[in-house]
This record gives sequence, structure tokens and C-alpha cells, in this order.
Amino acid sequence: MAEYGLVSLVPPLLAIGLAIVTRKAVLSLFLGIWAGGVLVSGGLGLAQTFDWIVAAAADELHVRILLFTLLLGSGVGMVWRLGGSLALRNWALEHLDTPRKAGLIAWLLGLLLFFDDYANTAIVGSTMKDVSDGLAVSREKLSYIVDSTAAPVATLGISSWVAFQLGLIADAYAELGVESAPPAFEVFLRSIPFNAYAILAIAMVAIVVASGRDYGEMLDAEARARQTGAVVRDGATPMQDVEGTLGTPSVTNPRLLAFFGPVAVLIAVTVGAALWTGYEPGATAYDVVTGADYAAALTYGSFAMVGSGFLLGKLFDVMTLGELTDTVIDGFGIMLTAVSILVLAWGLGEAVEALGTGAYVAGYAEAVLDPAVLPVVVLFIGAFVAFSTGTSWGSMAILTPIVVPVAWRLTGDHTLVAAVVGAVFSGSIFGDHTSPISDTTVLSATFTGADLIDHVRTQLYYAVTVAVVAIAVLLAWGVTGITPLVWLPFGAVALVVLVYVLSSLDAARKGIDPDVAATTGDRSPDDAAEPAGSDADGSAES
Repeated sequence: MAEYGLVSLVPPLLAIGLAIVTRKAVLSLFLGIWAGGVLVSGGLGLAQTFDWIVAAAADELHVRILLFTLLLGSGVGMVWRLGGSLALRNWALEHLDTPRKAGLIAWLLGLLLFFDDYANTAIVGSTMKDVSDGLAVSREKLSYIVDSTAAPVATLGISSWVAFQLGLIADAYAELGVESAPPAFEVFLRSIPFNAYAILAIAMVAIVVASGRDYGEMLDAEARARQTGAVVRDGATPMQDVEGTLGTPSVTNPRLLAFFGPVAVLIAVTVGAALWTGYEPGATAYDVVTGADYAAALTYGSFAMVGSGFLLGKLFDVMTLGELTDTVIDGFGIMLTAVSILVLAWGLGEAVEALGTGAYVAGYAEAVLDPAVLPVVVLFIGAFVAFSTGTSWGSMAILTPIVVPVAWRLTGDHTLVAAVVGAVFSGSIFGDHTSPISDTTVLSATFTGADLIDHVRTQLYYAVTVAVVAIAVLLAWGVTGITPLVWLPFGAVALVVLVYVLSSLDAARKGIDPDVAATTGDRSPDDAAEPAGSDADGSAES
């Protein structure tokens, strides 16, 4: 195998640099792969480029993830067209009468829909938008709640994210050739406490909503919404909502079963299939959990979710077989961007592996990095890559094959490997939350009808606060060696203190009541059909 040395950094760095300049993640990832093809082939490199892309797409695990992702889009389409989201919205309009209640329900729904961040943003955003409008909650606040309970939740549960992560971990260990390597799922479980940003981001949403305290530009947005009823600022450009992609629901009398039925089927079949694939005679419960085929289980679960949509559509007699089939195809369309990013991210991983980038960086890092601070360094790099490319998954695909060898060669310890895996996930999500070109950031603004830049600007204050505390947690582990499970509760307490202190200081500086977000808006839920601050067609007033 040829030695490329410093040149092996060109493909990932080119992908990052182009993403900063072009703001096009798909184009940047492709050109990064192509650069690797040129280096390996010594010529035009297109043949090698497409060989890597095809190899990445044809991998059995990757095929399962792509199939699951597409089927999940169809499942979301079913929930929407059958009126499940509409039914939940109607229930919320009748039962929620304060901004705090609306925020907590949105947070809880975000926790419930843990299986995919796209599905999470689509369902929760479109369901809660009219409810929060009626209670004079700013679109910026709803977008923050949706965005910060989408990717962070998905990266901790049985989801499309976990299937993707397991593949990255397995590939990295396979490339290392470590004897008696632990199962990928075991490494993932051990990485969860080190995924400090995701865990604390979820806690931060609960703290902000329950306390009714805000700071930074979110305080301005909430004060505007409470005092004037304008849920978007004058001059804002709200993104289109889910109806622009999937059309209007096909029912006039929606049922909550159309929402909870498919979701329950997805969860039940996925968990059941995971246990079934992991079971062997004499296996312990731990063996069953760590030995399960989660990519297959997620595929079975998402297929069952789509099947339940067909069943409910015929049972309620609200959609024809042709309409249900069209919904499946339309649902695929929701996920096309995600699928494109996935395939190209995997392709870049193939290029990085062929060039030996991971081994080169590992050899260099062994001489200059202290294992105690390696997770923090990885978090910063992951954040930069995700911010630049606009994709957490692309960041994970770029960094995991590089940092796992670094961690292993520094100590030969699987704990440090788990720590850097968790740090990659944390940094990727943090960068994703602060990037205006992130897919989930865009989708969160889209499904809540917020202005994209307003969403990014207001969320930035909270994301940075959480990241600072997450870094402190990782440093505490590095210095003491005590598991992050001990430090995370202290991190949550620190967030509570920071929210109250920063909101009080900012409110005093601006002459605003620090509890403005906790007050009930002047408008009733019945007013939700036409939110203040926008025209009837949803576009912003100028």
C-alpha cells in the first residue's frame, strides 16, 4: 500500500474547505472523494471515485440503513396523510393553555420520536406549530425545542443514527485489526456517557422550558411574541411547512390512533426484532442486546410502520390503495437529501481509508496529544467539520475512521476509544446546531415555519452554553478518571444556574421581565390559524 503521508489529509480537508465556501455539503463531499481518486489513480480519478461510492452504497449494512431511511420517510408520510399529526394538534389546542405546557409537550414528543431526527422534526414541528402560535410562543423558541430534541435524542436511542454509528465503529475496528475487539454496540453503549453535549442539550431544553427563562436573542424573540403576539419578527422569511412536501392530510375527522399507532408499531417491531436477532440459546440479556442486528431491526420496524399505515388507511376508509402507495413514494422524497449525504459520506470514508489518513494522523497525534484532553480536541474538530459541512453524519464519517486509531494507539484502551466516539458524536451535533446549512437545522425551521437565520441566531446562545459545560464534563473525566456519569448531574445543575444568571443579567440590561417567557400570551389557541407577524398565506409581513 502506498504511503501518502500529509497528502492523505487533502480529501477530508478539501471537503471541509469547500463546504465553508460553497455551503453545499453534497458537492463538497463528492469533490473530496474525487480528490482522493486523483491521488490514488494518478490521473483523472473519476473511475476510482465512483468505485468508492458504489462500494460504500453496496455494503450490506449501508444498504440496510438506506432502506430504513427511505421507509421511515414513508412512515412519516403515512402519519401525516392519515391525519395523525393533525389529530395530535387538535388535541393540544384543546388541552394546552400556557406556553410552558406547550413547550413541555413538544419536548416530550421529541423524546418519544427517538427513532430518527428527520421524522422527529417533521412530526413535532408541524404538529405543535399552530398550538405554539395560539399561545404566542415565538417560532424561534419552537424551532429550538424541536432541533435540540431531534439529533441529540436520536443519537442516544435505537434509531437510524445508531445504525449509522454502529457501522462506523465496526468499520474502524476492522481497519485496526484489533484481536478480540468488542461488539460495536458495546462500544456505542460505553460511549453514551461521553456524548455529553447531546445529553446536556436535552436537559437544557427542559430547563429553559420549565423555568420560563431565556437570554440572548431568544429573550428578544419571546418578549416580542408575548407583548405583540408576533410569532415571527417583521421582515422574517418563514420556511415552508410539511404541507409543501406531503400536501394536506386526507381526512376531515382525524384520529389520534393515526399518530400513535404507526409510532407504536415502529417501536415494538424494532425492539422485538432486535431481541430476536440477538438471541441465541444460552445467551445472557447482555449478549442479546449487544449481539442484535439493529440495522435489520430498524428496517423491519420501519416497514411495519408503513404497513400499519396501509392497514389504518383501509380500516378508516380514508385513502385508496393508490393514494397509500403514492404516499410511500412521496415519503421517499423527504429522505432523498439524507440518502445522498449518507452515500457520499461513506464514499469519503472509503477514500480516507484507502489513503491511510487515520494511520497518519494517529502516528502524529501519539507524539503530541495527551489522552486526557483527546476527547475535547475531538469535540472541537467534530464541531468545526459539522458546522462547515452542515451534516453531523458527514462529520462522523470523516472523523471516526481517523480518531479511533488515534485513541487506540495512544493507550490501547477501549475506554478511550469509546470516549472519542462519544466526543465525535457530541461535536458533530454541536456543530450541526450552530450551522445554517445543517439539514436538521433547515428542517427544524421548515417544519416550524421559522426564519432559518433567526432560528440559528437564537439557538446559538444555548448551544454554546451547553458545549462549554459538556467540555467541562469531559475535562473532569480526563483529569480524575471518574466516569462522566458522575459529572453529568453536576453539568445539569450548572446549566440551571447559568440559565437563571444569564437570563437575569440579560433581562436587566434590556429592561425586560426575565420571566417573560413564562407568561401566558394574550392570544387564545383558537387564534392559531393566522399567526401574528405573518400574512395569511404564511409569508412574513414586510
